Amino acid sequence: MSKTLIAFAALGAFSVAAHAQSSVTLYGSLDAGLAYVNNIGGNSAWLQSSNLLSYSTFGLRGAEDLGGGLKAIFKIESGFNLSNGGFSDNGMFNRQAYVGLASRDFGTLTLGRQFDSVVDYLSPLSLAGQAGTVNLAAHPLNNDNIGAQYAINNAVKYESADYAGFHFGGLYGFSNAAGQFANGRAWSVGAGYANGPLKVAAAYDQTNTDRNSFNGNAAATVPFGGDLKRTFGVGANYGFGPATAGLLWTRTRVQGSTFGFEGLNARFDNIEVNGTYSLTPSLALVGNYTYTYGKTTGGGTDGSSPKWHSATLAVDYSFSKRTDVYLAGAYQHASGDIYNNGSFVVGNAPNIAGLLGESSTQNQVAATIGLRHRF
Repeated sequence: MSKTLIAFAALGAFSVAAHAQSSVTLYGSLDAGLAYVNNIGGNSAWLQSSNLLSYSTFGLRGAEDLGGGLKAIFKIESGFNLSNGGFSDNGMFNRQAYVGLASRDFGTLTLGRQFDSVVDYLSPLSLAGQAGTVNLAAHPLNNDNIGAQYAINNAVKYESADYAGFHFGGLYGFSNAAGQFANGRAWSVGAGYANGPLKVAAAYDQTNTDRNSFNGNAAATVPFGGDLKRTFGVGANYGFGPATAGLLWTRTRVQGSTFGFEGLNARFDNIEVNGTYSLTPSLALVGNYTYTYGKTTGGGTDGSSPKWHSATLAVDYSFSKRTDVYLAGAYQHASGDIYNNGSFVVGNAPNIAGLLGESSTQNQVAATIGLRHRF
């Protein structure tokens, strides 16, 4: 009898130890507030808003220790609209859904729906990816996905370990269509370096979109249409005392049927200057200015040059590490109409961060006050 009890006790201890080597965490962020926009389609609007500062999300992430510095990991994450409870995109786990292996020495390999290298490396150097994210600070039309408004389907992704502050990675998204290996695929690469107060990074992203292919391909969620979209960028942040200053440049080129016009090509250059300043451990100021210069060719256009001036300013007060309140404002001025063979086709209208809807004039102003809670 005593031997049996000892055996059961040993088995129980082993089970507890094995359980302790695995973890699953429920996490998320909730963002809701009140917003005013001076012009959406010719009218002002008062809104009960969600996601203007941060995305409202919930998800599960987990890891199992496999020994020797190796872990099995997973993440499933949903974005949703807190105002109505609906998912923000098709599918339940619309932001991220992947499983993989993480090695202490060799890096991480994951498979599933994931963000590209522009989001991983350049977004943290923009205001849209700092301070718990500031969605209003995303670049016009989210042309470079700095605002992380879409992820890539069918993706295989590698992220290196940290080598004295240097790290790199890449992603490949399959079309998952028979006979269409290139159409609907996506790929990206990036690298970054962090040393004390300095952070620098560069990234490249490309999607090949067959507009006649099925919606499950890697590039199905990429906006603008077109047959080929390329984004490249470099940026840097430097911290000094309670402040951080940053500079970021990205270029996005879209070829084929941009803005709904067949054969129209577009280029966007975004130059962003941003900064954060902690007045106290609980009170912070954040802001940015972005100049976006566009160029369209082909499709019968005669060299149209749309431009945007965008600025964001926010003050954030933290009650705790998880809960804060904010007051934020954004302004955008757009100019440069698109012409076809010398005839006016469409006016360039402001639409702050691609989130609020187009203004009927060349200017748009938005302000929001809200509450954010993370768990």
